[in-house]
Amino acid sequence: MLVLLVGTGIFLSIRLKFLPLRNLPHAISLVFTRGENGEGDISPFQSLMTALAATIGTGNIAGVAAAITTGGAGAVVWMWISALFGLSTKYAESVLAVKYREKNKRGEMCGGPMYAMKNGFSLKWLGSTLAALFSIFTIMASFGIGNMTQANSISSGLSGTFGVPAWVTGSVLAALVLLVLLGGIKSIGRVCSVAVPVMAIGYVVGAVVVIAVNYKNVPSGLVLMIKSAFSFKSVGGGALGIAIVQAMQSGVSRGVFSNEAGLGSAPIAAAAASTSSPSRQGYINMSGTFFDTLLICSLTAIAICSSGVLLSSDATGVLLTIDAFESTLGPTGGYIVAIGLIFFAFSTILGWEYYGEKALEYFIKNRAVLILYRVVYSLTCFVGATSQLSVVWRFSDIANALMAIPNLLCLILLSPTVARECFEYQKRQGR
Repeated sequence: MLVLLVGTGIFLSIRLKFLPLRNLPHAISLVFTRGENGEGDISPFQSLMTALAATIGTGNIAGVAAAITTGGAGAVVWMWISALFGLSTKYAESVLAVKYREKNKRGEMCGGPMYAMKNGFSLKWLGSTLAALFSIFTIMASFGIGNMTQANSISSGLSGTFGVPAWVTGSVLAALVLLVLLGGIKSIGRVCSVAVPVMAIGYVVGAVVVIAVNYKNVPSGLVLMIKSAFSFKSVGGGALGIAIVQAMQSGVSRGVFSNEAGLGSAPIAAAAASTSSPSRQGYINMSGTFFDTLLICSLTAIAICSSGVLLSSDATGVLLTIDAFESTLGPTGGYIVAIGLIFFAFSTILGWEYYGEKALEYFIKNRAVLILYRVVYSLTCFVGATSQLSVVWRFSDIANALMAIPNLLCLILLSPTVARECFEYQKRQGR
């Protein structure tokens, strides 16, 4: 699965002459530029924030620490490598989502890989089959990685840091999620456009302070990452060369888990943007991979590697990140991580509801059924907050992989369309 994900990113990067990577500064500038008028439900910025809401989550805090614990510091380098190729993947799937989107009876935009497969494939039976499979897997994933695992992270954070009972967290969380979801994508977009920048900036500032205090250790930390990424000596002993495999597997898997490049989820939000240019929105949504992995995940990794906790702590996952922040900032550091994790996970729940609802809408157009989905989705937060979720985590990983397979096949088969859009946009911009 990881070979297929990264391989598709490499293929698309070459097919697009590395323009997504070369145009990364342009893509970031578009995020803060007023967009052109076009059809859509939310602004291009709100679309990006909704996509980031779904991607910036536990993977940025707990996932990075887990990658380092499992694959060593070198896993971070492979996370970066996969993200650089993931730029082309995220660009391509967002371009197709806008190009092949449809408008429902209420005048709302419906788009994503399922509509690209349905409307873009010349073999209609193949496109319809893959679209149906992708939609089913997306609905499954929305309840797993998008809901219960995130709710459980919030519950664990509040319980461990502030002593809040799980049932209280679950009840309040379900009510808050339902309150936002009843307003639909416009409500989600408004909340995410405020919550995502605030929570990201707060966490980034905390990480930067940790790194600044430990600035003398940053160079050695970076050297450790690079050496570990290509070291033939195993992290915990064992066969020669196994360390590279461990670092690669951990870094790539956690990177994909964090930025979702290739899963096909983020393009569903891209399709809702008010834009007339698929390529322009493709670049805007592509920048999400930069903000998620190359910025926030990197700051988490450098904070951990420069704090010295890798040598002094036996903690894993989010507890390792907390140790890194607390070693520099005291108890305040732990609060920053815990609160950041809570808000990251909450925004992920909102973003993934929209993905799941649009996947369901591909099959069922009935408004009452879609409202019922929002209610059931909200109530599921209580289940996630009050349950042990080891099985759900495995289920979520499988559902994500099943989503990726038809999406990656779609990207490869429709790559000529993506390339045409990319090169035409390049000419129009005089770049």
